[in-house]
Amino acid sequence: MSEISSEMVKQLRERTGAGMMDCKAALKEANGSMDLAIEVLRKKGLKDVSKRAGRVAAEGTMGVYIHPGDQVVSIVELNCETDFVARGDNFKGAARDLAMHVAAMKPLYLNVEDVPQSVIEKEKEILLEQLNEAQRAKADKILPGKLEKFYEDTVLMRQIYVKDEAGKKTIKDVIDEVSIKVGEKVQLRRFQRLEVGEGVVKEQKDYVAEVMSMTSAQ
Repeated sequence: MSEISSEMVKQLRERTGAGMMDCKAALKEANGSMDLAIEVLRKKGLKDVSKRAGRVAAEGTMGVYIHPGDQVVSIVELNCETDFVARGDNFKGAARDLAMHVAAMKPLYLNVEDVPQSVIEKEKEILLEQLNEAQRAKADKILPGKLEKFYEDTVLMRQIYVKDEAGKKTIKDVIDEVSIKVGEKVQLRRFQRLEVGEGVVKEQKDYVAEVMSMTSAQ
């Protein structure tokens, strides 16, 4: 087994935010491989996240993002278990980044369970109209996949995180990562997005492109 140095432990802590003893144990299990150790910590962290599901997360912070030009503002309530975590810069930063995502991606619902059944039925009608005769014969197999795409577009927890360059990390993944780092249950309780002139017919701005350009410049 490779010798686990204090420098290796330090590097793993900086990359994951995990505790010193957890990092050391993960490196030992991974035989000194940094990438494998990160995977070990992630699997352990996700198990811990599931164990925290029944806990009460009543502390937290409001993440606020105001887009340059003061035309769009978004707010999210990010909850945790203790005031100590809620006051941390990393936790507050995560809340603000989530608010930025809301400003850019314009989600309509927090979770799939929040989508009204009437909206789902209407979406099914629209999707069904888009199918040809051959596809309609297999609609029961085709529609579920198309509905998943609808959820990915409109449900916040299913959306791909706007700051993830790889385009794979969902907002749920982001919440889980924050929970792993702080060692507490973390949940996104609610969000709100307001835009000047909302509801009035006007030219639509591409806030995704603007947010992405701002992110790459940081």
